[in-house]
Amino acid sequence: MKNLVILGGGYGGMKILNELLPNHLPEDVTITLVDRVPYHCLKTEYYALAAGTISDKEVRVAFPEHPRLNVKYGEVTGIDTMARKINMKDAEPHVYDDLIIGLGCEDKYHGVPGADQFTYSIQSIEKARHTYSVLNNLGPGSVVGIVGAGLSGVELASELSESREDLNIKLFDRGKHILSAFPERLSKYVENWFVRNNVEIINNSNITKVEENRLYNNDEPIDCDVIVWTAGIQANVLVRNMDGEKDRMGRLIVTPLHHLPGDEHVFIVGDCASSPHAPSAQLAEGQAEQIVEVLKKRWNGEELPVSFPPIKLKGILGSLGKKQGFGMMADRAITGRVARLLKSGILWMYKFHNG
Repeated sequence: MKNLVILGGGYGGMKILNELLPNHLPEDVTITLVDRVPYHCLKTEYYALAAGTISDKEVRVAFPEHPRLNVKYGEVTGIDTMARKINMKDAEPHVYDDLIIGLGCEDKYHGVPGADQFTYSIQSIEKARHTYSVLNNLGPGSVVGIVGAGLSGVELASELSESREDLNIKLFDRGKHILSAFPERLSKYVENWFVRNNVEIINNSNITKVEENRLYNNDEPIDCDVIVWTAGIQANVLVRNMDGEKDRMGRLIVTPLHHLPGDEHVFIVGDCASSPHAPSAQLAEGQAEQIVEVLKKRWNGEELPVSFPPIKLKGILGSLGKKQGFGMMADRAITGRVARLLKSGILWMYKFHNG
């Protein structure tokens, strides 16, 4: 029997399972899924979990069941591509014939002293849970600093402002406008929403140091009761430590068929794979579909494609609390209630289809 090992049950790993199961897995192939938690997590909703507006159960989706799917829970400590095995903490290694690495990302602290020690995170379900407990135990009038005004920072700030109107929320952004990757009209819409909802935006920020309950913006100290870091990501440390060419985010450079240039049996998906696109669930799922096509053709002894068409992303949507939103769909900016309803509908469909 051949063993396909999937590291990480995120959006890419989950898509691969749903593409192969129940009826497209050859009889001589088994799948071993390795993850730190016993369910698929909706990472795009961690901001709401941290803000306390949804329950833990709402971000969990069960993995599929199949006689030849073995789900293993545990922590990966190393990837040995020479011996084709995955080393585990306090468990026997997993041997693979084909490997898909989808271990996701971690916070990137850009060398800011103290940032990794004195800030909270929403990059994993464990960290989002911890951030929730800290934020929601704050007393009235407490100051929350959110470093980074990209999608995660904006959604966390807006959700927290609705959940805890008694808090003083400061959103630190490096640029002149938040959401600098979006059209200025859209950025202005979001900024105006924050003004109406008493979230302070601090533009042209440069966080130079973080201490316990204090950050330094352009070397000026600002006291905060809690500091949440949403100012950048990088590939999982196991991927960053692997041999091979990487981009500035530590993501591995892959071939047009999504495997390592020197090893056609090691595929990279999602936040671990270098791409011209920003990391997203859509991108991971698009990569996963193409990886499955490669695997199917190889298993059937068919000729492999030279490359794939570019992955087409439908757009990006963000929430501003429970009633407003923003986003880009087909290069068109949308704001307000419609954007929020679209995001809620897409999330519901995803959970219904995969659950």
